[in-house]
Amino acid sequence: MPSHEDYDFPKRPRRHSPTGPLLVLAPLVLIFLFAVLGVAYLLWRGGGERNPQNPDAQPREVTPRGERDSLEKNRIRVFKEISPSVVNVDTLRVQRTGYGNINERQEGTGSGFVWDTEGRIITNFHVVRDTLELDRDGSVSIKSTSTIRVTMADRSNWNARLVGVAPDSDLAVLQIDAPADKLKPIPVGTSADLEVGQTAFAIGNPFGQRLTFTEGIVSALDREIHSITDRPITGVIQTDASINPGNSGGPLLDRDGRLIGVNTAITSPTGGSVGIGYSIPVDTVNSVVPELIRTGRQARPTLGIVSLREKDTRSLGFDKGVMIAEVRPNSPAAKANLVGFRQGANGKQEYGDVITRVAGDDIATMADLERAMSKCKVHQTIKVTVRRGQQTIEADVTLEGI
Repeated sequence: MPSHEDYDFPKRPRRHSPTGPLLVLAPLVLIFLFAVLGVAYLLWRGGGERNPQNPDAQPREVTPRGERDSLEKNRIRVFKEISPSVVNVDTLRVQRTGYGNINERQEGTGSGFVWDTEGRIITNFHVVRDTLELDRDGSVSIKSTSTIRVTMADRSNWNARLVGVAPDSDLAVLQIDAPADKLKPIPVGTSADLEVGQTAFAIGNPFGQRLTFTEGIVSALDREIHSITDRPITGVIQTDASINPGNSGGPLLDRDGRLIGVNTAITSPTGGSVGIGYSIPVDTVNSVVPELIRTGRQARPTLGIVSLREKDTRSLGFDKGVMIAEVRPNSPAAKANLVGFRQGANGKQEYGDVITRVAGDDIATMADLERAMSKCKVHQTIKVTVRRGQQTIEADVTLEGI
């Protein structure tokens, strides 16, 4: 094979290879550098792997806690003072098995609070609803196959009796036989002067977790929700204090620990708290509960009328209002000279009065009338405006209860 020189190319420059001491020292220098870098890395990482156990290990020194501020002190005070008034309300199904054996299975759970030293407990109607039955005489009682059990803050258990229920207001009153020294009635405030933005506390038993304390604000006032009977509950308090299933029937408190509402419902796409909870205002509670204690039922205010179906009223040419079809004898409406369908002087039937305003609220539909009446009380005198032919008549009506 021809060589480089055979083609008369210029000769290649001669390459000089390192020789002598330099050839020996180069690897040693590299080894030394790697060793130094390795030691530096280990020192940087803390000296390498350490023994995880130390027989001389001692507790860490406690960092002193700073002074609690006024808000924190107030929250602690409210919980300590009010938690003894809050109870757990469990509904149980009684099952008889074998030879006289009785088993109890929990059906539901909720919250409640002590109302007085006689042992009366307030909760939501929907908390105890599944344990109740309607008797032949129209009264409501606890089923023979059910038990309502109240657990106090000191963990003592008491089987409850039913005092009364108000399904339209979602309230119920229970009775336990606990001694007076175990019963600490909750302080009662008012909901008439509440302001959006003021502090609100909730105490209850969400998901069975006893005496859970949460804080928020009054988010809105005068909300409306529907009771289990589908009647409107008006004046409802909205709060962002965390309320979950199990909080129902528990108290909503102001910053002084006074009762301002009974937690009853949440708005949630998931079933958990998303910061929109509703409480029945305490002024409603303080009105309904004495009725339940006196009579066992809530008397609903009534005008004493039978109204015409809404679609029939519209077919007669009235685009709004509630027409009176019949006025019951000796009823509040009769005493106020309101009229239903009747025969005119010429023998022709005349329409009944069309209610257009009740107690300051405009009435366009039957739902409007129910909403206005839900704000009223038995024995209250209200103004009712009706349309009679071409006349507008205003009457003072003193409501009675049914």
